[in-house]
Formats: sequence, structure tokens, C-alpha cells
Amino acid sequence: MTLTVSFNLLPRVLVYGGSRKYFEFIKPKRFFARGSRYIPTDQPPASSESESKLHNNKSNGQNPSHVESASKTIHESPRELLENAASFKDGLSGNFPKDRMEDIWNSTPYPKNSNWKQSQAKHSMRPARDPRETSIILFPGQGTQFVGMGKELLQYPLVKQMFDLASSVLGYNLLSLCLDGPKETLNKTVFCQPAILVSSLACVEKLKATNPEAINSCIATAGFSVGEITALVFAKALTFENAVRLVKIRAEAMQLASDMTKSGMMTVFFGPNSKVNTACAEARRHCEVLGLENIECKVANYLYPECKVIAGNIEALNFIEKNAARYEFRRLKRLPVSGAFHTNLMEPAANVLSKALKKIPIQQPIIAVHSNIDGKRYRNSDHIVRSLPQQIVKPVCWEQTMHILYERNPDQHYPLTFECGPGSSLKSILRMVNAKAAHKCTPVSG
Repeated sequence: MTLTVSFNLLPRVLVYGGSRKYFEFIKPKRFFARGSRYIPTDQPPASSESESKLHNNKSNGQNPSHVESASKTIHESPRELLENAASFKDGLSGNFPKDRMEDIWNSTPYPKNSNWKQSQAKHSMRPARDPRETSIILFPGQGTQFVGMGKELLQYPLVKQMFDLASSVLGYNLLSLCLDGPKETLNKTVFCQPAILVSSLACVEKLKATNPEAINSCIATAGFSVGEITALVFAKALTFENAVRLVKIRAEAMQLASDMTKSGMMTVFFGPNSKVNTACAEARRHCEVLGLENIECKVANYLYPECKVIAGNIEALNFIEKNAARYEFRRLKRLPVSGAFHTNLMEPAANVLSKALKKIPIQQPIIAVHSNIDGKRYRNSDHIVRSLPQQIVKPVCWEQTMHILYERNPDQHYPLTFECGPGSSLKSILRMVNAKAAHKCTPVSG
């Protein structure tokens, strides 16, 4: 008998997008979630009445409200920009294309007297209700894992079953690895990504048990890197079991791609006069002089104002470290990873993930799931299949996503935010992007 866990953590009135269809692909027994309980059945639940309720809710006046957009010109000091969660330019001279990634988001999250067409908030769902009665759930990514994670979560329903099911898919005891390590093994890409996925969803079970209204009122979700797959499970676009399979394939493919080229990642802390783009360009030219193949050096993660992660060849990162003063960087920090994730060096992994997605059923998300690629929400299941592989080779636009989710007028309230997963790194990043939104953020770990 095969146990398939399909998360149904959200009320049926919060359906987002087109019609919800149940996809039957495992027999003879399947588990469909109904409310907060998992009920075994040989047939998918009848959808005619429930689906009509889901979609009739769209006509109950709960339409997204328009939010004023950011001002075209910002007259603030660098310190004020940091406090107000605006994004710095790299300090390069000259003119650049309007669509350069780090320039698109140079706007204040507290806009005044600006028009809706320029607003980043238009890319998020804004129900016509008090934001304080809504919630947003965020999921962390690789690097947040620690030995012992999950220990405090075993007391909540389904958590032990989730780890057992994941272990049967992965072929090793995931719970034992999370609880006892060793750390060196848990930190490896092939192990930490599944561990973070399952631990984060276990944190959702904790939140459901301790604060069910946080689940019921959720209007949007987003996840950092592998956390985006966690968000898709939460939004019922993926079943739990298929998500574990997908993350296993993703992690193994990314590790193999890393082994093909010596590469890494490095956090860069910089100021308004720093030259991030120039540093990456000159590092690539340095690699060309060395005669390297598969040359790469670019921004891989947009975290918050004055902080990005760059990734590329080891030789490129070494070059930047030696010339940090020339580019006016404040501080550099190597990340304990063995590859240049979210760059073109991950192209082989993206191809593998693309093939895997075509064999796994993807459903319409029942709430808004925001993509790492541009911060915008997925439109439908086809959009997920097309875009999710590209997430591996394109930068994680996390700062941009936070602007989309939280940009609003000074007199408007903020939704409650819950970070479900190991640690509280996303709350720390949110504090640097939007301090007011971070004040309403609660980590849910264990």
C-alpha cells in the first residue's frame, strides 16, 4: 500500500486561479486531505459542490485592493534608504539599460502620490479586508539546516509519518540525519535540501496546531530557493510525496553540476559607491585570461539593501577577494557550498529538473505562490512547469519579492508573517528590507 500525503492546510474559500482538479495517479489507496484530517479513500472527493463554493467566493467582494506605487525620485541619504528598505544602486557610473535587475527595485516601500502602474504591489494579492486579518507564510532554503532540527516537532500530528514517508522515498533515514547528523553529511546539498523541505512542512503542522487561524487566513506564500518547492506543496500544487522525489532529483542534479566546474558562492556587503557589476565583469575577464572554460560570475541572490550573493568560478571569487578594496566592498564572506547555484553553471541540473517536472502532476495553486525568478506569482500549473527549472540558473530575487508582498502606503497595516522552517534567517532579511513588515513576522521552527 502506498501512502500519499496531499497537504490541505488552507480553507476552500481561498482558492486562487482556475478550477481545482483532483488528479488520480496512485492506486489502490490514496489519502486526500479534507479539512485538517487525512482520510483514506479509493475515489477522489466529489468536486462539483466544493468547487462551486470555491469559485463563488470570488464574487463576495474580496478583490485585491490597489496600492499606491513608489515615487519616481527618492531624495534620501544612504542610511535612510537602508532604514526604509530601498535598494541601492551599485554605484557604477554611466547609463545602463532600464531593465537591469538591481536598478528595477530602487524604490521606497512606503510610496506617496505615485501611480499604480509603477507599483510593485500590483503583482501581489491584496484582498479587500484588513491586512491584519491575513497572513503570509515564508519558507527558508539551503543553509538554514542544523543538527537537531525537527526534535520539537515530533509531538505534532503527522510529523513522524511525514519523515517516515520521506525516508522511504529517499532511501535513508531522514529523521535520524536531522536529529543526530553528522553535521558534515547534513550540510551536503543532496541531504540538506530534502531535510529542509520536510522540516519546513513539519513546522506548518506545528503552526496548524498552535495557531490554526494563521493557516486559514493565508493569502500568499513564497520560499527561498528550495523553499519555493515547499511553498508549492503548501499551496497544493504538489503532493508531499512528489515534492520529496522532485527535491531529491534537484539536489542530486545540482551536486553533479557543481562537480563539473569548481565554483562557489560569496556574500557581498557593500555601500552605495561599491561596484558589484564591475567586479563580476572583471572577474570573468580574469578567468578568460586564465584560459578557463564555463566561465561565470554574477549576482545569484538579491537579499536586502547593501547585501547580495555572487556566485561563479572559484578563480573569479578569489580575484574579487584580492581586489575587494578596489570595488569598495565593506565585507566578503564565502558560503559553505560547493557550487555556483542560481547561475548558468547549473544548466545541466535545470535540464534534469525540467524533464522530471513533465512526469509529475502539477496542480493549480490554491493561493498565490511567488516565484524566485521575478517575485511575481505563478499564473497556473503550466507556468510552474516552465519556470521552476529556470529558478536554478537565474538569481533568487528575494528582496524584490519582499517589496512585492509588503509594499504599501505609510498609513496601511501589514499582514502577519510566519517563517516556517529551520531558524529565522528570512525574518532577519525582511527586517533589512522592510522593518515594519518584519515586526509582524514570527518564526515557527523546531
